[in-house]
Parts: sequence; C-alpha cells; structure tokens
Amino acid sequence: KTMSMGMFTGDDTPAVLRGPMVGKYLRMLIGGVQWGHLDYLILDLPPGTGDTQLTLAQSLTLSGAVIVTTPQDVSLKIARRGLRMFEKVHVPILGIVENMSSFTCPHCGKNTDIFRRGGGERMSRQVGVPFLGAIPLDADVVTGGDEGRPIVVDKPQSVTAQAYAAIAAALGEQLHAAPATVLKSFVWRWDSNEGEPSWLESVVRPSGSRTMAIGIRRGDARTLSVLWEDGHRDDFDVRDLRLACHCALCIEEMSGRKLLDPKTVRPDVSPRLISSIGNYAIGIDWSDGHNSGIYSFDHLRSLGERAAGKIVEDV
Repeated sequence: KTMSMGMFTGDDTPAVLRGPMVGKYLRMLIGGVQWGHLDYLILDLPPGTGDTQLTLAQSLTLSGAVIVTTPQDVSLKIARRGLRMFEKVHVPILGIVENMSSFTCPHCGKNTDIFRRGGGERMSRQVGVPFLGAIPLDADVVTGGDEGRPIVVDKPQSVTAQAYAAIAAALGEQLHAAPATVLKSFVWRWDSNEGEPSWLESVVRPSGSRTMAIGIRRGDARTLSVLWEDGHRDDFDVRDLRLACHCALCIEEMSGRKLLDPKTVRPDVSPRLISSIGNYAIGIDWSDGHNSGIYSFDHLRSLGERAAGKIVEDV
C-alpha cells in the first residue's frame, strides 16, 4: 500500500507548500487514508530538519526513525542533524542505513566506491546507534522501480535484494528491542477527566529515563502529576505551569526575557484541555485563552527539579 503527494499532482506540477500546509497534508495522508491493517507504516521523508520532520514528530507517537545516508561527508552531516533532531523530540533511533554504498560493474565484476564507502557505518559507531546495513548502487533497482517490479520480488537472490532483506530483518529486531512508547496519544479534558492518559507504575525502573513520562494525571483540581520512568514523581501547581510557559508570547525568543507579567495571570487559571505532542511534550489549552505553549518533558523535569531545590532552600 502506497500513498504520495505525487499521486495528486501532474508530472509537471510542483508541490509548493509552506509550513502550515505541509502539516495539513501530512496529517491528511496519515490519518485520512483508509490504510486497513498494517504491520508497519513507513514514512519516507525529505532530508534535513524542516517543517515535515517537526510536524511529524509533534503529530504522532513514532516507534522510531531510520537514518538513511550516502557515504560522502556532506550527506553524513545532513543525516547527523536529522538524527539529533529526532533524539531531541524523543524518537528512538532504530539505526543507520548506507545507501549507494558501492557499484559493481556488470561486465567485469569490479567494485567501485563512487561516493566513497563506510561513512554510514562510521557514523553509527560515533553516535552509538546500530548500523543496519549497506545498499549498493544497482541499475536493476532503478529499472524495477520504473516498471513496478521491486528487486526483492523480481531478483530475490541478487546481492542487492539480499541486502534489502537483511536490513528489513535487522530493523524488525530493533523495533522489538526498542523501548515502547508508554504514553499513547491523548486529548484530555481537565475538568471532566475525560481522556485521562495512563499512569503505569509497573514500568518504573531505577535505570529508566529521567525525561520519559510514563504517567500523567490530575492530583487534584490544582495539581498536575507526572510520573517518570526512573520512578520520580513531580506534582505541579497548574498556575506555576502557566507562568512557566516558554512560547514566543511569554518569553522573548532571542534574549530569553520574560514577557508574561505574573500579575496578569489569575490565581484560579487552570487547564481546559491537555494533549500529547509526539513522544516528547504536552500542549495545554488554558482557561485564560492561552494555548500556544508546548511543555517538553525535558522542561517539565527541570521545572520539578528547580521547585524541589527551592523547597530545600526555603527549609
């Protein structure tokens, strides 16, 4: 099963999309298509760290990302930036694939490293993620793609087809070994508690992540509680969270200067709606109409630590 923006435009029609439109079409292709039963949904993204990648990371709880690079240095630098972006938004990196690794002459059998070789494997060692495999440059892949005959079906015994199969098997192993995204997507109404997310004490482990939330719930009408994978629990006063918003309306982006005057925030301000944002954050729609803040789990953990430090100091 395949879906692409290219299916909706003519061969000569460019898809010129600005940021908000990228997000709209991306959500439509994922959520508006009758995919039926799928074992995996694989999203082929453009290189880099643009609107497409960020929108995807904010819209879905992703099982993981595979970084595909060619061996030369300029490609490796772009791939590394993409890898770091996915790490920042808590998407597990399942591994690295080196594409166009080498070319084997069909006449003499000699291997030529057109784009150099080994860059992907070297990068995997440097960043500490698995190397899933290398795919050679093969004219049969191009022919099969143009004619609708995948090389793994048309020539399953070829070196390239076997490379694809080995990578698929390694990727499957990484998916099973990767930590499960504990908190599923949610939209939670604060007052009625409808759509409340999970609270999973059973997956706490001392060596767990400090910034992976495994539980979020309402302690009382004024308290948001977060349980972390390492077993620590933070209880936040909801007005303190409103004052800690880091959006561009509340904090000057370049200088970090606070723009929000605490005196303008009512003592009884509270969430109306709390929703998950990808694997890494929550968004809060407040009773005072403010709704542009994203509270990353990193930010929430640091807020909890600062609050705990202040309590110790006060004592």
